[in-house]
Amino acid sequence: MTELRSKGERWFALETDFADDLPRYWGPWGADSETGKLRAVLLRRPGPEAEDVDPSEARWLDRMDIDRARRQHDALAQVYRDGGADVHYVKDMDPHKPNALFLRDLVAMTPEGAIVGRPALAARRGEERYVARTLSALGVPIIRTISGTGVFEGADLMWVDAETVIIGVGNRTNREGAEQVEEVLRRMGVQTFIYFQIPYGHAHIDGLFNIADLDVCVFFPWQTPFEVADVFRRRGYRMIEIDSPHEAKRTMASNFVCLEPGRVVMPRGNLRTQAKLEEAGVRVISLDVSELQKGWGGIHCMTAFLARDSVR
Repeated sequence: MTELRSKGERWFALETDFADDLPRYWGPWGADSETGKLRAVLLRRPGPEAEDVDPSEARWLDRMDIDRARRQHDALAQVYRDGGADVHYVKDMDPHKPNALFLRDLVAMTPEGAIVGRPALAARRGEERYVARTLSALGVPIIRTISGTGVFEGADLMWVDAETVIIGVGNRTNREGAEQVEEVLRRMGVQTFIYFQIPYGHAHIDGLFNIADLDVCVFFPWQTPFEVADVFRRRGYRMIEIDSPHEAKRTMASNFVCLEPGRVVMPRGNLRTQAKLEEAGVRVISLDVSELQKGWGGIHCMTAFLARDSVR
């Protein structure tokens, strides 16, 4: 009793940042870049929920040949493995959620863990439960789940650098959801928030804009707000305009994933944009995901980043 009493109030808190604790207690998770070396991704291989789907109910362009779609998805996963990234899967899913393969919408990564989104559409609401379960099993800390009246989908968050992010606001992410994300990121040192007004009838940032290298961005000029493009112009980025509406909208030229600075995997069929990227020194892996694109999403839509090297 005397020994216990003598310690008094000397049981002081361990004063460390959560980011410092992350690799020790949780794992090598976190991202504050769109271009840093990709180390781990989370995917949902099309499961039974994607079989025999009514396209009008699922908001798809057409019914998928599910076997072909799975082969294309496996090929994408192999590109990530070949690039040095670990590939993790959401293995369980509600059998009535065919859009769950577009996993980027359900989770956004930060330097300290994951923000679990809250999908806007009724057809997708509830998918996030299965993602949260998977993140927990992997040991990825969930630092926020969007709540209240907020809606937020992960494809509406894009890192510019450790102190600057773009947040899309529109049908899929409302102002309340965006403010919840901003609150979390401010505590991590993010100082600049660039709000990207998503046009009517469009879904997310990655269908209009993306970052391919430390100084290269790609965008569809007709629907990218001037305020967004001007930030990159002033920072000295080489700005590649998608000059084909077909490539912007149908073959999804901006819906690529950066494997490391200056190296991307993008949907096949975007010859004009690919040529511009290669002229700018970006190495391009062109991958056939045409069957998966029938679900009205591309490579970036299907990929949730769990870990990237920082490029500070």
